[in-house]
Amino acid sequence: MLDTTVAPSVAAKTTTFDAIVIGGGIAGIYQLYRLRALGLSVRVFETGGGVGGTWYWNRYPGARFDSESYTYGYAFSDDLLRDWNWSEHFAPQPETERYLNHVVDRFDLRRDIQCHSRVASAAWDESVRQWDVVLDDGKSYRCRFLITAVGPLSADTLPRFEGIGDFKGRSFHTYRWPHEAIDFSGKRVAVIGTGATGVQVIQTIAPLVGSLTVFQRTANWCTPLHNKKIAEEEQAKIKAGYPAMFDLLRRTPGCYIHDTDPRGTFEVTPEEREANWERLYAEPGFSIWMANFRDVLTDLKANALFSAFVANKIRQRVKDPVVAERLIPKNHGFGTRRVPQETGYYEVYNLPHVELVATVETPILQVTPNGIACSDQSYDFDIIIYATGFDAVLGSFDRIDIRGVGGVTLKEHWAVGPKTYLGMMSAGFPNLLTIVGPHNASTRCNIPRCIEQNVDWASDLVRYVGAHGITRFEAMPDAEAEWSRHVEELAAGMLYTQVDSWLTGINTNVEGRNVRRVLQYQGGAPQYRERCDAVAAAGYAGMVLG
Repeated sequence: MLDTTVAPSVAAKTTTFDAIVIGGGIAGIYQLYRLRALGLSVRVFETGGGVGGTWYWNRYPGARFDSESYTYGYAFSDDLLRDWNWSEHFAPQPETERYLNHVVDRFDLRRDIQCHSRVASAAWDESVRQWDVVLDDGKSYRCRFLITAVGPLSADTLPRFEGIGDFKGRSFHTYRWPHEAIDFSGKRVAVIGTGATGVQVIQTIAPLVGSLTVFQRTANWCTPLHNKKIAEEEQAKIKAGYPAMFDLLRRTPGCYIHDTDPRGTFEVTPEEREANWERLYAEPGFSIWMANFRDVLTDLKANALFSAFVANKIRQRVKDPVVAERLIPKNHGFGTRRVPQETGYYEVYNLPHVELVATVETPILQVTPNGIACSDQSYDFDIIIYATGFDAVLGSFDRIDIRGVGGVTLKEHWAVGPKTYLGMMSAGFPNLLTIVGPHNASTRCNIPRCIEQNVDWASDLVRYVGAHGITRFEAMPDAEAEWSRHVEELAAGMLYTQVDSWLTGINTNVEGRNVRRVLQYQGGAPQYRERCDAVAAAGYAGMVLG
């Protein structure tokens, strides 16, 4: 891959831009494309050594889409859609990283992307109506518009175990996976965590290692991905169907090709219900989560019934009944946490060299120089893999010192929970747009589809203020308060709000992340788009423009 670092001499000459974008992932790339088309000078600052965001950092074995590849790629260019061929229905990480680099080069975006550049702080200067942006190397820049494209899952976290730094073998978080190949042959390997990332790692490396010990902190409901290669004739069919497919994606709540079944769980006979669930279990991707009966995620009895169906599938696939029961969640129903998609995951536990340790029964006490000590015994390892997730949605913002009017930090403004307008701006932080931020539909969405909506709306706002000689925009406190109430009300009937997970802002790895918060817009992408469009059509109602 080409090095995308901008030469220091160039950075030194150009320290002021119309817009600065923080993050060179899917959102940052498209935001650059749109702002460049408006004739603005733009600089994207990316922490990593290359573009791609999620698909640059997550190089762990088995990393891949769980949205269908052809629904995930950018939709803004017909030529791009026609020219790019996805090899699988759910593409692996290396292919997705190649795709994003292809997009960057195809549209000549690389020259405005500065990698190896972590934004440490951003402060609003009211006297000149600009943002002062400082990198962690001390270099400073100015811009009129500051746009965050930091991603909801980019602030990786390690567990708060004693002795993590004492381990003598190799250890790494899945998000910080080494760029070189890891030789697992004959190695004693531990994986801590069985969320979506952990599941992908575990099922992929299990056949390669000498022994594998999985430390499960919370059991999760996992369902089959059913991935397969895309044949040439199928490729042509997919491309011919793009217009109809993208129309469907605009109409479904999560922008997936799977739409919610309008029927209720108890509106059909038990035989029809069972047959429908068997069909969904055999279908690829998130069909089983997104196309289920309409009340599965809102009605406790319906959810319990379907959870029992999936639990029986686990029992059928895992030979040891004791292990099977450990793998079945007892503290939450299906779909109330992120649903990992798997390929042979449960069968891994039938292998003689794989052991499951449920830390709710035997907690991890500490990491030792040689491995991991639990309450009942100690284990020796050569490699420890931390699949321990992220300080989701809020963490990537908290790690940047963002200061608005009067020096108030965004972290302080969001201290008791996010306060936003449309999930894209906050009162007291002028000319700041938070793409894929909290209270935004994009964090519960086939994310590129909602990213494009966010970026298009933000770009139209920037174009509007430029055309009208406006140098400052800001959300009104009343509009922010109303939107935040609206988001809370939409989430009130959802079962997931009763569960501790990253979807509700709970993270035992992070101090202070022990209070459930509503982080996502639950009204669905179509309704969210309508609300955003109505604000724009009304001359950006709810905002102060000046």
